[in-house]
Amino acid sequence: MLILKLCMIAVITALSAFILKSHKSELVPLCLIAGGIIMFLYAFDYLTQSIEFIRNFTENAQIDNEIIRIIFKIIGIGFMVEITASSVKDLGFESISDKLILCGKIIIFVVSVPILNSTYKIIVSLINLV
Repeated sequence: MLILKLCMIAVITALSAFILKSHKSELVPLCLIAGGIIMFLYAFDYLTQSIEFIRNFTENAQIDNEIIRIIFKIIGIGFMVEITASSVKDLGFESISDKLILCGKIIIFVVSVPILNSTYKIIVSLINLV
């Protein structure tokens, strides 16, 4: 049902922006941003339930909390960059949007280095067991 709510909010936002475009074109970006924020808030509520499940799973599986924290940082960075880049692109600044996406990829790579290091340590310890 959540996806239906999100789709309806998107359609209502798009129709409102289309109507505003012919009458008050300066309000179109505000309409699009408001619709995006409303959709994000609906999805965020659903996301918190999933995060709680993952937290319980990692405790039961005894997975290092630092790795999970890094993974959540990476996901959060990706979401923030994508939402911001889409909003900037909607405002007509596609070149800034592309640069933001590139910077986000660089930041995600830098943040993920400890995961690569941890994976390397696991592989070396497995090889030493043989």
